[in-house]
Amino acid sequence: MTEGHDYKKFAILYVDDEEMSLKYFSRAFGGQFRILTAANAQDGYRLLEQHKDEIGLLMTDQRMPGEKGVALLEKARQLRPRIIRILATAFADMDAAIAAVNNGSIFKYVTKPWDPPQLEITLKRALELFMVRRERDQLLLEKMSVLHNMMIADRVVSLGLLAAGLSHHIRNSLVAVKTFLDLAPAKLREENIDLDALQNPDFWKDYYSSVQAQIAKITGMLRNLGAASEQPHFEFRDEVNLHGIVAQVAAELAQPLQQKGIALVNRVPVDLPSLRVDRPKFHRLFELLIKDEIVSLPVGSEVVIAAETSTEPKSGRAELSVTVADNGPGLPKESLRLLFDPFALRSDTPLEYGLNLMACYFIVHHHGGRIDAHSEEGKGTTFRLHLPLNSSGLHGAQDSAATLQKFIGNEELWQRLLTVE
Repeated sequence: MTEGHDYKKFAILYVDDEEMSLKYFSRAFGGQFRILTAANAQDGYRLLEQHKDEIGLLMTDQRMPGEKGVALLEKARQLRPRIIRILATAFADMDAAIAAVNNGSIFKYVTKPWDPPQLEITLKRALELFMVRRERDQLLLEKMSVLHNMMIADRVVSLGLLAAGLSHHIRNSLVAVKTFLDLAPAKLREENIDLDALQNPDFWKDYYSSVQAQIAKITGMLRNLGAASEQPHFEFRDEVNLHGIVAQVAAELAQPLQQKGIALVNRVPVDLPSLRVDRPKFHRLFELLIKDEIVSLPVGSEVVIAAETSTEPKSGRAELSVTVADNGPGLPKESLRLLFDPFALRSDTPLEYGLNLMACYFIVHHHGGRIDAHSEEGKGTTFRLHLPLNSSGLHGAQDSAATLQKFIGNEELWQRLLTVE
């Protein structure tokens, strides 16, 4: 074993229809490599799917009953582009080997019968290439994550400046409009003009109420924009019960929920472990989520909030998995991709922006958790929050790349960039 390389870290999958060849390969190289074997292309691909994160090299015979080796290598490239692919072939199959090399399906071909010492060197070089590429991809992903954080930070600062500027100028203008509207009824009474006696009085009453509502809406949007763009300071000192937080927020928003006929069902178990959080911001998180549901859902909808304990798969830390699910019309795929983008229109009527959800994203992120959404047109939308039981103020670095990609760009594009051969 060459110093610096652990050749058993990733497995080699060898596919051959000759049973003796499989046994000989395992016996010859099992001491230095982790070996998986399959007797045909179908079984080989099944193993590849089951162990796709563990296999670094696929070596297959070309001539086998049913699907040929080249076809298996091409399917493997589609499933896991970074897996190193080697074709074992006899001289009679040289045309197939050359074609596979030319179209990029394989790293190398070896002739049968293979020479064990030479093949050992080939297997080591192939696994080394796989590990080097993997390390390079991880470094690239980390740099992308840093870049994304910088882009988001810049965008948040820009939002803050925009909010401050808009607030100053728009509020000054709205003060004059609101003052005029507030004084109008009194002025009419001074002139001994009865509002009910005016032509089409219902129109003027509705117009007055509508303008007041629009002013409140604009000032509210500016307030939310400013709040969402603040550089947050978090203090993780509070032990909270999730069921209690949801119940409290539901009580506070009872009136707008009732006005729209939206039923909020709290299915969070009372006996779940408590969370260590920044209580005001954690309370704000669920307030914004429910407000977003109120804005987005049609009359008579239902929102169900549930939770359970779980384990974060990468770190093994204990966490709560929370779902906020509605039975609304759902969202198309493109709208779902931009769900946490504050500049994306949420709907045509009413005109809303994703400011609340952007703030939710940052609150969850600063608690070391992650949030995503799943939706299907006609079948509602579900938000999934994964919150560590004990937030330390450290961001969820292991998931930051994926969440940031979803937040500011097309994650499928980034994935394609990472897997270009």
